[in-house]
Amino acid sequence: MAGHSKWANIKHKKGAQDAKRGKIFQKLSKEIMIAVKEGGNNPETNSRLRLSIEKAKSANMPSDNIKRILTKSDKDNSSWKEITYEGYGPGGVAVLVNCLTDNINRTSASVKSNFTKGGGNLGTNGSVSYLFEAKGIIALDSLLYSFDDIMEIVLEADILDIKEDGDVIIIETLPNKLISTKELLESKNINEFLSSEVSKISSSTIEVDEKIAEKLEKLIEILEDNDDVQEVYTNVE
Repeated sequence: MAGHSKWANIKHKKGAQDAKRGKIFQKLSKEIMIAVKEGGNNPETNSRLRLSIEKAKSANMPSDNIKRILTKSDKDNSSWKEITYEGYGPGGVAVLVNCLTDNINRTSASVKSNFTKGGGNLGTNGSVSYLFEAKGIIALDSLLYSFDDIMEIVLEADILDIKEDGDVIIIETLPNKLISTKELLESKNINEFLSSEVSKISSSTIEVDEKIAEKLEKLIEILEDNDDVQEVYTNVE
């Protein structure tokens, strides 16, 4: 969005999330359950689970909550499925919506309603997904760490890019290199992360004016308030 940056605002978003902690814990719990279903409940051998647990801890989810989820049986997790919806927001902005659901019919209807309410429209499979690529993203506070120091460290790793956006240092990796890159940073006493996750990044971005930006933010808020929606991605710069 013109004048808005996802990465530069990440610290403020984390603060806003505190007010919605219950809903966030619910979404994080589902992420952990899916990871367990996919690769077992050992984070040492299941990289997706490890990332999900770290994400939950960074959101201050109690350890007891995490332990309870990890001890659930595969039967408890079997009904959950991942599904992605594609569509367009105000101004023709591409929108990708990742969901975890135990009822696809319910989720499809609610996401379609969300798009309509937010001034967008649901698209067909493949309509916008080709614009997005999965990448590992590590975000650090440049007020805590020097960009030059971080760059010197990650040059030892197989990263895709490192850049600054406002007061946030962004490191991009291949999805399967995210954990090893984070471990390298931790070995150099870099321990405070704003974010470390696999995300969908648009290969080409667009700028929108403030009017469209406000409408798009409303659509994103509506989608993120949907219990079945885990992540919302757009191709706005």
